[in-house]
Amino acid sequence: MRTISLRSAQLDLDEKFIVSEALPATKVKKVVALQNSKANPKIVLMVGDGINDSPALVQADVGIAIGAGTEIAVEAADMVLVNSKLSDVVVAIDLSKFIFARIKLNFFWALGYNSLGLPIAAGVFYPAFQVALPPSIAALAMALSSVSVVCSSLALKWYKNPTK
Repeated sequence: MRTISLRSAQLDLDEKFIVSEALPATKVKKVVALQNSKANPKIVLMVGDGINDSPALVQADVGIAIGAGTEIAVEAADMVLVNSKLSDVVVAIDLSKFIFARIKLNFFWALGYNSLGLPIAAGVFYPAFQVALPPSIAALAMALSSVSVVCSSLALKWYKNPTK
């Protein structure tokens, strides 16, 4: 029981959400119970490293396998941690949120840029304002749109791991 308390303290989890040293069916039942909770339905993340964890990794909404675990657990999981540090689960969740925020930002800017640029390039404003883009400038603007999204994505290299 000491290892359970240590792991729950590392991830700041209540021990009622941690199931270890149990049969595969017990783990799957716990995942299903958490997913089907009427009062407080949850998105369930399962972390495992062994053959007996594989069914629960598949059943969970997000399955994370420890890289040093068995091949079956790695195949069953949605995500694989390279090393065996349990604290990397927190980093993986935080990094995925950071990446998704960057994707939304890139989508917002690309949508805005194209919503503005395409009508101008198509000549929608030409009758009213006598403004049109030559095709070469429109092509350059589209290329710059792609470059700006790529540069924004490259900014992910400045990601910092959470301190807690």
